[in-house]
Amino acid sequence: MRQPQIIDRSRDQEFMRQALELAAQGAAMGEVPVGAVLVQHGQVIGRGFNCPISGSDPSAHAEMVAIRAAAQAASNYRLPGSTLYVTLEPCSMCAGLIVHSRIARVVYGALEPKAGIVQSQGQFFTQGFLNHRVLFEGGVLAQECGTILSEFFKARRAKA
Repeated sequence: MRQPQIIDRSRDQEFMRQALELAAQGAAMGEVPVGAVLVQHGQVIGRGFNCPISGSDPSAHAEMVAIRAAAQAASNYRLPGSTLYVTLEPCSMCAGLIVHSRIARVVYGALEPKAGIVQSQGQFFTQGFLNHRVLFEGGVLAQECGTILSEFFKARRAKA
């Protein structure tokens, strides 16, 4: 029988604040402010923020950028035992990558009512066909994560 995994939540807010700092960097570049930090054994091994516009890359979501950086740092396409902190609920593309990367846990801030696939528009990580189970938790610093997004879009609408 498989032993239950012990979850250390003691640094969740600390790592989410780092993801928020990355989201702010993206916003400064005119990108939708989403940041992500990937942690393994208590150390940050990947960081990213949304950059599909500046990178002309539709796959350059914060999660994708952080996971790519972590895989390069680890010299491994699998990242077992790691936790991904992201300021916004992941979309279907990123959720698929999370499973394929064998990330153990995802912690996100704000819900994404239109495209979030962890809770809002589906419960992807609970699907029986998946060959890897991902633990997940939403709502960590949700207000701060939501505020940076709403302020970004409010400023964008004011310019238009």
